[in-house]
Parts: sequence; C-alpha cells; structure tokens
Amino acid sequence: MVAGGGILGSQIAFQTAFHGFRVTLYDIDDAAIARARQSCAGLKQAYATDMGADDAAIEATLGRIAFTDALGDAARDAHLVIEAIPESIDIKKAFYNQLAALAPANTIFASNSSTFVPSQLAEFTGRAERYLHLHFSNRIWKHNTAEIMGSPATSPDVFDTVTVFARRIGMVPLPLHREHPGYIGNALLVPLLTAALDLVAHGVADVQSIDRNWMINRETPLGPFAMLDNIGMRTAQQIAQNQHKNEPSARTATVLDYIDGMIASGKLGAAAGEGFYRYPDPAYARPDFLC
Repeated sequence: MVAGGGILGSQIAFQTAFHGFRVTLYDIDDAAIARARQSCAGLKQAYATDMGADDAAIEATLGRIAFTDALGDAARDAHLVIEAIPESIDIKKAFYNQLAALAPANTIFASNSSTFVPSQLAEFTGRAERYLHLHFSNRIWKHNTAEIMGSPATSPDVFDTVTVFARRIGMVPLPLHREHPGYIGNALLVPLLTAALDLVAHGVADVQSIDRNWMINRETPLGPFAMLDNIGMRTAQQIAQNQHKNEPSARTATVLDYIDGMIASGKLGAAAGEGFYRYPDPAYARPDFLC
C-alpha cells in the first residue's frame, strides 16, 4: 500500500507495480484519488522513453494498481505500507494512529518523509520495531536511490527486508547506519537550495544568474531553481518552515515569505506549468541558456 497519491506517492506506486507488485494507492477523498489516477497515467510516456517500456508493460503496470479512499480496505492485506503524505507531524500522527488499528500486526510501516527521522514518528505507529523510513527521489525511475533509515527500535530483520524490497523494485538501496535529518541526499542538497533561495529572496542575484553559475561551474544539467521546480514549491515551503522554526530570524522569515508569495501566485513548480520557469519549455533547457 502507498498512502498519498501526490507526485512522489504516485511515482512510488507506479514503480512498485512496474516491477510486478500489486499496489493499493490510498488517498483521502475522491478528488485526491482522481488526481492520483491522472498522475499515474501521466507516467506512461516517461517509462516508455526512459525505461523502454512498451504498451503492454505499461498497461500491465496500471492493472496492478488499485485506488481507494477507504483506509481499512487499503491496509487490510498490506505487507508493506509506504507513507507519502504531507510533511506535518500532526497529519502523520493522526494517520498512523488510524493505520495502526487497521493494518495486520505483521505489516511493515515505512515513511518517505523528507524532514523527520524515524524516532520522531515511531511511537505513533504502535509498532516501532516494524517502522522505518524509505526515502525516494523525484523521478524515481531515473533517480533510483532508496535511502533506508531506522530508529534504534527498528528490527534488523525489518531493515533487511525493506532493503531487499527496494532492490526488487529497481532501486539502489542506500542504508544509513544512524538517524540523520535529510538522509544523505537532502543533507547535501538542502543547504544548496536554501542558499540559492536566500540569494534571490534578498535581491543579491536573479534566478537565471544563480542557475547559470551552478550549471557552468559544476557542469550539471540543472541549477538549484530548476531543481526546486522539479521538487515542487510545497516541499520547498515545508523545508523553509522547518528551518524558520528551528532557526527563527528575519533572514529565514524573508525566505519563507518569498516562497509563500510564489505559492500564492500559483507558481507551484514544473507539474503546475510554472515555478521559477515556465513549462513545458523552460529557459534553462534551451541551447542558448548558458551563453
């Protein structure tokens, strides 16, 4: 079962089904389920282009995904639940309290949380020994890493089982030996994105100049603002909110206000058609961008 049919939840469900597992994708209501169906259907072209999947493989994948807004039905036969719901500890607490009463006792719970560590949520699951984090990156089929992080209470057998599962769905498992906020990837990436946002929010440089600097000097295809567009502004907002909560200052407040303004303007990122760039033809992808 995958809980949460947003951008990454839909990708996790599709990737898992693509590798032969039956998946139930749960979300909170009919509207959310409709969006999840659309997100999964929208992955057809990416898998055809990037993974060489033919029509039969894609249709078989979609046939292995069921959709429901009934949590009890979704959890009833689940061996593994991967939670990909909003990064709010209150939302996650309420979800796990419900899930724990409905899922079989042997079901493993895994969170895709980007900002919390397992010990912050384990008590809410009612099965700390069968709970850990399994973190994926956006465009999961290409950026196929799975960061696996347990709490001190996580059973080694559960950790090993989830590691094997990650490899079976085409991931490169990256085990963490102790809890660390941001795992490996985000511990490296978030300071870059935060620094870029700080520069633009305080008027030091414009978006395109910052991206050009990074792309030219680091020889990468994406700058930090192109990355933020692909990640989505809601996730950037959650990261900024957590940073401001942990390090309250006028500087972090300015960055948060800047992101809030982007969201209020409907500039939610690549999936919405506009973020820092306009899509489907963003300026950073044009041949003359680095000239």
